[in-house]
Amino acid sequence: MTAQAARADRPLLAIGLRAGAMVLLSTMFMLVKYVGERGVSATEVMFWRQAVSVPLILLALAATGRLALLRTRRSASHARRAATGMAGLFCNVSAAMLLPLAEATTLGFTTPLFAVLIAALVFRHQVGPWRWTAVVLGFVGVLIIAQPGHVPVSYWGVAAGLGAGLLVAFVSFQIRDLARTEAPICCVFWFAFYGALMMSILMPTTMKSHDAVEWGLLIAIGASGTLAQLLITAALRYGPVATVVVMDYTALVWATLYGALIWDRLPPAATWLGAPAIIAAGMIITWREHRLAHAPPPASALEED
Repeated sequence: MTAQAARADRPLLAIGLRAGAMVLLSTMFMLVKYVGERGVSATEVMFWRQAVSVPLILLALAATGRLALLRTRRSASHARRAATGMAGLFCNVSAAMLLPLAEATTLGFTTPLFAVLIAALVFRHQVGPWRWTAVVLGFVGVLIIAQPGHVPVSYWGVAAGLGAGLLVAFVSFQIRDLARTEAPICCVFWFAFYGALMMSILMPTTMKSHDAVEWGLLIAIGASGTLAQLLITAALRYGPVATVVVMDYTALVWATLYGALIWDRLPPAATWLGAPAIIAAGMIITWREHRLAHAPPPASALEED
């Protein structure tokens, strides 16, 4: 990180933005699950999630005379981020439809674990015993929740939840890179634009007619998702991934609340046992990243962990 980028970091603001994003994302996935139970397909939900965002952003910027914020010289980077993000969104939507909200949300907490694996295997960063221990602990928590052999939850749902964790980890690095040169609203707009364009290919075979309630739900999904994405992008502009992801765990509170109020369902014992292991693993990674960020440079790579 350059000195200029370091001075631009505002960790408390970044954490607050991420916490607000978790409220909105939890609400969005509650609506996704609800509309899925009304027979709307995952691919159509994904299209309207993005398609609603495009005119909302354009109208807001036009009304304030800030359309110039959408100018970019990094179209290819935005397209790659959109491709990864749409794959992650498909996994997230599928997990929300196939699993109870609390379980789907908890599996999403594997993002920091995958971030460590990506840092080690893709970027060849030195990863020591603290973070490897956290990775192992986190995936023990996943096994507790999944309970292989007991078939308590949908295995496809578990696979989708883990896929979401992996892809969101990749997206976090992409957004962090884009946010150094692009305004948050620019990142959100081009994600929505390219995402809607990609999903439009499938619409002729998946779209169906809707009543007023379903249209209202789809619009609400798009609006809440747009604002959540804006807050996530802004948070990564003001703080590194390791600082802001800690607030993702607050989503479990909202998911549990929605599950109890709307579906009259509290998480089973396996979730109460597995979730703390996954959260503890993420906290260990976050704490270690914080320590490394403020520690003097090691005399050798062997000292990093």
